Amino acid sequence: VDDALGEPLSNLIFKGDIEELTLTKNAQPAIMAVSIAIIRVMLSSGLDLKAINLFAGHSLGEYSALCASGVISLRDTAIILRKRGLAMQKAVPEGEGSMIAVIGMNSQFVNELINLSKCDRELIQVANDNDPSQVVVSGEKKEVQKFSAFLREENAKRIINLSVSAPFHSPLMQQAALVMEAELKQVNFSKPIVPIIQNVDLSVLKTTEGLVDRLVKQICGTVRWRETLIKMVEVSSVNTFFEIGPGKVLAGTVKRTVPESKVLSVGLSAQIDDAMKIIDE
Repeated sequence: VDDALGEPLSNLIFKGDIEELTLTKNAQPAIMAVSIAIIRVMLSSGLDLKAINLFAGHSLGEYSALCASGVISLRDTAIILRKRGLAMQKAVPEGEGSMIAVIGMNSQFVNELINLSKCDRELIQVANDNDPSQVVVSGEKKEVQKFSAFLREENAKRIINLSVSAPFHSPLMQQAALVMEAELKQVNFSKPIVPIIQNVDLSVLKTTEGLVDRLVKQICGTVRWRETLIKMVEVSSVNTFFEIGPGKVLAGTVKRTVPESKVLSVGLSAQIDDAMKIIDE
């Protein structure tokens, strides 16, 4: 990844300033690099990639899934995510966009409230449908503030202002989508080893047909994560989920969406050992 980017991203990950690391231009390739490192260790410990039923990734995690499944090379994935991060950062001037997490309401209800609030639908939308009780709304700052005020009147359980550099997965990302369309058309794609459920329309990717179009739409589209988890269970009767990468946010969404399933976050060496024990059983 360092070689692909022409700079020591690994040094930033291990020793760098957290504020610089969390800039989306760095965070996107960094999270992917850690995720791929983890699954490579699992593969070297005896995991058979073909034993995995399905992959899915949350937003940039979809690119990690594509890389893990052999659709995009590691080098190309790093370069694409650096360009994706820069494009998303540049799409909207700093301070003009905003994102909030709405806790205690489902996406259908939040969508209805956006309509009732008379906010401009071309400037605000549900960005992430994470689970039955956590929805992220993204858009133009004034519209998001207007909607936050409306939510308080509706006695929303909790509203969290997210510290982000741009209003991701909103209509304001259109310029970034155009940039990514041009970039993705230059990438060589291979047939996935493991099928991948895509964020934007829940299609199960088994060939590369339509992939570029869906990745471009993903930039401005809603991340349909809750529905993705349900689809994974429906398509292949999955009952064990592994969250590959740093953190444990997605494991929480699995527990709240498909509570009958087992889920394990795999981001540390001890967690890799735990995951391999479950896989070997």
